[in-house]
Amino acid sequence: MLCLLQIKHMFADFFLQTPKMLSGRGEYFHMGRAQHAGVHVVGSVIVFLLFGTPLIFILVIAALEWIVHFNIDFFKASYSDKKQLEPNQAAFWRAAGLDQCLHNLTYIAMVWAWVTFAT
Repeated sequence: MLCLLQIKHMFADFFLQTPKMLSGRGEYFHMGRAQHAGVHVVGSVIVFLLFGTPLIFILVIAALEWIVHFNIDFFKASYSDKKQLEPNQAAFWRAAGLDQCLHNLTYIAMVWAWVTFAT
């Protein structure tokens, strides 16, 4: 399950983002970021369905993932915008790495919750 969530993350973060999802991410109420978090949730729902997870668990975990993903991305974008970070700066990559680490820890928590509450 964790491997599938990681693969889903790679596609949602690096292949399925539209220009709308990528622009203006430093503002909190950003429809593109909301849609991006939604793409992640759809992928996670598919993964949990593959494992026969109860629907109520999926609904709860999907809502929590959307909130967490939306906010992790906001804080990374906001920080990057405030510091005017560019890909040629080490701080840009530290921010990107922290963002990815937090998402990965989210998936570990989701799998823990599945093992604890849904199996």
